[in-house]
Amino acid sequence: ETMGSRKARLKPHTKDSCLIESGQFGRTEVIDNTLNPDFVRKFVLDFFFEEKQNLRFDVYNVDTRSSNISKHDFLGQMFCTLGEIIGSTGSRLERTLSGIPGKKCGNIIFTAEELSNCRDIATMQLCANKLDKKDFFGKSDPFLVFYRSNEDGTFTICHKTEVIKNTLNPVWQPFTIPVRALCNGDYDRTVKVDVYDWDRNGSHDFIGEFTTSYREFSRGQSQFNVYEVKKEKNREHLQPATLNLLFIVINHCLTRTQLNFTVAIDFTASNGNPSQPTSLHYMSPYQMNAYAMALKAVGEIIQDYDSDKMFPAYGFGAKLPPDGKISHVFPLNSNSENPNCVGIEGVLEAYFQSLRTVQLYGPTNFAPVINQVARCAEDVTDGSQYFVLLMITDGVISDMVQTKEAVVNAAALPMSIIIVGVGPAEFDAMEELDGDEVRVSSKGRIAERDIVQFVPFRDYIDRQGNQVLSMARLAKDVLAEIPEQLLGFMKTRDIGPQPALPLPNP
Repeated sequence: ETMGSRKARLKPHTKDSCLIESGQFGRTEVIDNTLNPDFVRKFVLDFFFEEKQNLRFDVYNVDTRSSNISKHDFLGQMFCTLGEIIGSTGSRLERTLSGIPGKKCGNIIFTAEELSNCRDIATMQLCANKLDKKDFFGKSDPFLVFYRSNEDGTFTICHKTEVIKNTLNPVWQPFTIPVRALCNGDYDRTVKVDVYDWDRNGSHDFIGEFTTSYREFSRGQSQFNVYEVKKEKNREHLQPATLNLLFIVINHCLTRTQLNFTVAIDFTASNGNPSQPTSLHYMSPYQMNAYAMALKAVGEIIQDYDSDKMFPAYGFGAKLPPDGKISHVFPLNSNSENPNCVGIEGVLEAYFQSLRTVQLYGPTNFAPVINQVARCAEDVTDGSQYFVLLMITDGVISDMVQTKEAVVNAAALPMSIIIVGVGPAEFDAMEELDGDEVRVSSKGRIAERDIVQFVPFRDYIDRQGNQVLSMARLAKDVLAEIPEQLLGFMKTRDIGPQPALPLPNP
């Protein structure tokens, strides 16, 4: 705007990845006269781990009261997936806005948190006494801003009160807020409240702050609490805040878990000579082979949940240069000290390079690569990390006894195994490892939980094997059991904060 700063509105969209059509999901509130808006309105989306949920965010400068967005100035937009937001470090994603050629549009920041099943609702009213005078020709125009603390120590705005004009002793209207919006069901999580003097130009004056928790709110004597509003050099006092709480149900929420995605590809001779079109590893200049299609379909979904996008990638069943030694777990990038590849595209590049340098051989041993990932998983069993191994193979397992033992051992660790079978084989051994019906056992021990998911790739390609009929359906079926398997590990280890308060009597 030519005079003053902008009024900002954010407009989120969802975008169907197949139809490439956009539909508006919702709009934030308008924040007047600021270039750095902090929006209060939250959006609750159903999250499906195994699907790619595309989002688009448009930012506008609001000039009129019209609800027609075309009447307002476009400030920029950003595309991402819901998985990228959730999978980013601390579930905080910052991206650059674009959409106006030759102009810097600024940045947009998202924070996300899984909602607990807490259904508590708090109704509260606050008032203050003897606040600091900020206006030269009056008193103050105070309002309150509530923030909930995040797991990384930062704060996210969750509520603003109305402005009370020209008073140092304001009484704000009662308001109702879901407890999970205030603290996500964790009654001991810090809640910060800032007190501001409202200014028309948006440069509100800070009066002071105090911190509390929902548990402290609810324990006030006769439902009253007194808080001291603190500033650097002076202190004012906030009068009692009344609370009217309705307890419905309290459930615990799981700790946030970082996924670590590892790839293992079958380089045994049964796949056929990679230089021949009949090979499952054939590198056609016109289309991806079955291994690459399966890796891309699954990897593009799961990579959103690995915040550093660095994926260990291995091959098994090949002779390696220069001495022709057989290896059942070799890094695709030829770097044994650091087998990580950057993103799924990096994994594909390393896979294609390996096809040019190694000799397909055999046998098809699964246990070494399972044990390789298990060694990483056994170092982190507190629920903060979970390991997913994607194995793509064409045939019968040669070391079935050792593989069963490896699976039983891994079932006690934060780990899942996804097996995608390519080619025309029957894959009876894979069905045996997929413990949906009968849990895998070895040496008299039974796997304490099901950690293997097997999917035959042929069910998702056309009859000629030239293309995937539905990448989304393949990825969904392959990843469908991962959330349940992760929760199963959490339950066996009793991981996650307990209910903050006992359940109310019926």
